[in-house]
Amino acid sequence: MDAMADKQTGQHFEDQLRIARIRIIHRGVASMAKGWRRLPAKEAFSFVGAAPSAHRQTSGTMWTSLAICLLTCLLPVSLPAQQSTGKTQDNSKVLVARTGNFVKDVPLGVTADANYVIGPEDMLDISVWKEPDLTRTVPVRPDGKISLPLLNDVQAAGQTPTQLATHIKESLKRYVTDPQVTVIVTAINSQRIYLLGEVTRAGAYPLLPGMTVLQALSSAGGFTQYAHTQKVYVLRERNDGQVKLSFNYKDFLNGRNPEQNVVLKVGDTIVVP
Repeated sequence: MDAMADKQTGQHFEDQLRIARIRIIHRGVASMAKGWRRLPAKEAFSFVGAAPSAHRQTSGTMWTSLAICLLTCLLPVSLPAQQSTGKTQDNSKVLVARTGNFVKDVPLGVTADANYVIGPEDMLDISVWKEPDLTRTVPVRPDGKISLPLLNDVQAAGQTPTQLATHIKESLKRYVTDPQVTVIVTAINSQRIYLLGEVTRAGAYPLLPGMTVLQALSSAGGFTQYAHTQKVYVLRERNDGQVKLSFNYKDFLNGRNPEQNVVLKVGDTIVVP
């Protein structure tokens, strides 16, 4: 609808400008004819041959008026279209920005820090400087190993990215002179938590360092309108069995029992009745 309105406005502007140009041309021609009639016959045609300077000035003024009229007539009517196009582009940028803010999903893979311990099913970006054939993105297999050219199977699970990079560097020295290796965890799939019940997006989520109950609930989009926010709890497996950790959202917001917002561990399940 906005595009159609802009198009109609631009068309109306073009029509009005054409009418104005026609009027200007008519007025210019009429003015020139009127001035021409006021001149004596010999002066009116004095510009053809040698003439006094006053006569040349009068005829020059007439030619200037005619040039202005013709220039006005030849000017393109592109301003409305440009303005309309600019407006459409601005609206598109605003729409994209708003869409990105409101519907962006929480990524399943999140880059880890240097102290993260690699686990099975994680995705690793292995980069060897000036060695494109050795640079690649690889998954950590269920047995905790990765496959790399020249080195075959390399144990990755249980090491930090820095430790794994050092191990790969030492192993490559047999084939590459002074290899420079970088390891980046591009997706954390081995350490997860789970959210069930009345949350906007229930499911499995990567466990980030220091993630608390409240942060996990936020990652899942918060509560639904049917959630019993005073009865949230965390199920955690321990050596002596499963424990249940209560989390009263309303109490926490009111500053009561802040310790209930515990730091989550691998495998924790948050349940929202």
